[in-house]
Amino acid sequence: MVAALILREGAGGTEVFICQRKPDQPMSLKWEFPGGKIEPGEGPEEALVRELNEELGISAKIGQRVAQVRHKYRNGGAVDLQFFVVKEFQGPMVNRIFNDMRWVSLASLPGYDFLAADLGLIRDLSEGKLL
Repeated sequence: MVAALILREGAGGTEVFICQRKPDQPMSLKWEFPGGKIEPGEGPEEALVRELNEELGISAKIGQRVAQVRHKYRNGGAVDLQFFVVKEFQGPMVNRIFNDMRWVSLASLPGYDFLAADLGLIRDLSEGKLL
């Protein structure tokens, strides 16, 4: 799995773009970073470009990978996540699959109900440890 930390400078400092799952999805109404699965034959960056176009309608320039997380679920499953910085993209963002989406300050991230797999990253981002 790949996910984007889409960043911009806001009035109060760096902001990141977050998305909320729809009520009818697994882990409904949880917040997450846009992204998705790597298809066979794709590299992580290529997959993230495709996912951001599918989900948000943007053409993104993928920056450096800033985190890699392996999260084990209680049911025994696991997911490997790679997080990449995105500072440049073309096109207006269009909500194609989410319940809600918004720009938020890094410091405010812990106030959102994120997926369990993202919580360590959320802590590090909000404490200024990654960027």
